[in-house]
This record gives sequence, structure tokens and C-alpha cells, in this order.
Amino acid sequence: MARLFSIKPAITFRGRTFKGLRGFAGKPFHPPLTDIPVAAYLLALTFDLISFFSTGELAENMYNTATYVLIGGLIVSIPTSLTGFWDWLKSTPKHTQARRTANWHMAVMLTVTTLVVVNLLTRSLDEGSVNAVGMVLSVVAGGLVAFGATYGGSLVFDYGFNVETSGDHPVWHESEEDVFPGHDE
Repeated sequence: MARLFSIKPAITFRGRTFKGLRGFAGKPFHPPLTDIPVAAYLLALTFDLISFFSTGELAENMYNTATYVLIGGLIVSIPTSLTGFWDWLKSTPKHTQARRTANWHMAVMLTVTTLVVVNLLTRSLDEGSVNAVGMVLSVVAGGLVAFGATYGGSLVFDYGFNVETSGDHPVWHESEEDVFPGHDE
């Protein structure tokens, strides 16, 4: 009978080298942290759009929700930025396309973070719903975060950045045996 599931190898840390702030070999800290700010800024854009084009209690509730979501995204962007910077510093050789792509990814995402801080500061001027300045900031931040995330994804999926294995690997060979990190074929 053929096995249908392989569970333990993907979640084990045994056999993986700990790399400090960067995480573990094959399990870096930065990529999963990015999901929260990216989702938060896109949700804030959605809530601000609803607030901008509505009135009354709905506008106020969506505005408040967008504000809280921006704050949450900004809080998580701190460890996200730190782990991303450490990856960049320790994993990207100078004078390579990967480094140039990582540089662009970092520049775009730092711009997004700056826009979010400015957006949060301008919200003290709003009266119950997002104003035109806040709406523009949310649109630009939402667009840029999606754009910047595309470059981060390209680093991982196109270049294999911080991926423990690439190319031919035993997990792609026909077998009923699981392959664990750090074990030979």
C-alpha cells in the first residue's frame, strides 16, 4: 500500500543548523513573518476603501479597523525587517543578481513601512473616516507591499534564496521512505 502522507520531516528541527536571527537551515524566520504585514496592509487598504466610500457608523468602524490592522502590521514588521536584514547581510553575496534583487525588495518594503508610519500619524487628523491623504497613503502602501512581496517571492522561488535544497533532491525520487533534514540519501 502506498503512503499518502509525509508529516514529520517537514516540521522537524533535528538535523537543521541553527543560524541565529536567520532561523534554521531550511526554516528561515523571515518568510513566515512577512505574511502578517503584507496581509495587514492589504486589509487596511480594503477597510479604508470601504470607509472612504461609505458614511456613518460603517465608515467609522472600517476606519478604526484599518487603523488597528495597520498598527498590528507595523508591530510585526519590526521582527520581519530585522530577520530580513540579517538574511540580506549574511546570505547575499555582493555583485550578484540575487543581491541586487534583495536590495530592491528591501528598499520597497522600507518605503512601505515609512508610508504606514506616516499614514498612522495622519490618522490623528481624521474625524471618524479616512481622509483623502490617508486613502492615498493606504493605496500606495497596499500597491507597494504587493509589488515588494513579489520580489521577495522571486528571491525564494526563482533564485532558491535561503532554501536548504534546490535542484535534484531525494524527496523527488520514487520511494516510500521519508527523507529528514541532515540525513544522507
